[in-house]
Amino acid sequence: MDQSAGASGIDHRALLAASVTVALWASAFVSIRVSAEHYGPGALALGRLLTASVALGVVLLVKRVPPPPRQAWPGILGSGVLWFGLYMVTLNWGEQGVDAGTAAMVVNIGPLVIALLSGWLLKEGFPPMLLAGMGVSFAGAVIVGMSNSKGGSSSLTGVLLCVVAALAYGAGVVSQKPALRYADPIQVTTYGCFVGTACTLPFAGQLLTQLPGAPLPATLNMVYLGLFPTALAFTTWTYALSRTTAGRMGATTYAVPALVILIAWSALDEIPGWLTLLGGATCLTGVALSRRRPRQSPGRVPATR
Repeated sequence: MDQSAGASGIDHRALLAASVTVALWASAFVSIRVSAEHYGPGALALGRLLTASVALGVVLLVKRVPPPPRQAWPGILGSGVLWFGLYMVTLNWGEQGVDAGTAAMVVNIGPLVIALLSGWLLKEGFPPMLLAGMGVSFAGAVIVGMSNSKGGSSSLTGVLLCVVAALAYGAGVVSQKPALRYADPIQVTTYGCFVGTACTLPFAGQLLTQLPGAPLPATLNMVYLGLFPTALAFTTWTYALSRTTAGRMGATTYAVPALVILIAWSALDEIPGWLTLLGGATCLTGVALSRRRPRQSPGRVPATR
């Protein structure tokens, strides 16, 4: 379902969809911070996924979208278990044992995992500009992490859980890409979310226990996480992924730390230091670099996919 970007080499619809995704995923960090004080990692993941599943299910019913074809199910199951399920739980859990700076550095292994796996398994290759941009962005993520690190309070268990989350994220994206050859983005997103919800059902008891005692803002933020950073942002993600490579899409998520800085600045009154701003600017520079295409020689016609 990949489509040509046209003469300019840029698919503007995919770029817009990816921008929506990145902005909403960045906003999720603020909402998670509010909700995580009152909900356990599994309960928060289940509440978020249940909300998203209901919203996406309604869209399917209204639009009368049929179930995805059989060929798409391996990718849907893989992304549902790894990304919607394992990633969300382990990230929430890991951040209980590490500071935000360490978590940001570890989780930003994810786009590198995507580039390596998609280049190998999906035969996307290893474009020099993509690898260079990811290297620059990863350096920016490390700078952001160092600027926000609280010192040596990180637990080994927390770090390992964040590594698992990063690996699950990367593998989930690479699993999702082949499914888009056979199914629409809304099908891949919705049924992947259903699978992730099923995987987190063991935390239903925890959610039911914590829900009555949680303050309204925490619960509303959990609902927000389900409606926007999950239901909407994962749909715009799969739409953009269907029109470009997994490696290039993974590189765009390096813009998230830079946007988190701005959102936390305005919403939480957390004034970033110069090192944090430098890291955010480096992340954005790397994203722009990764999305550049090599110049075509005058006599060559770009190949369509």
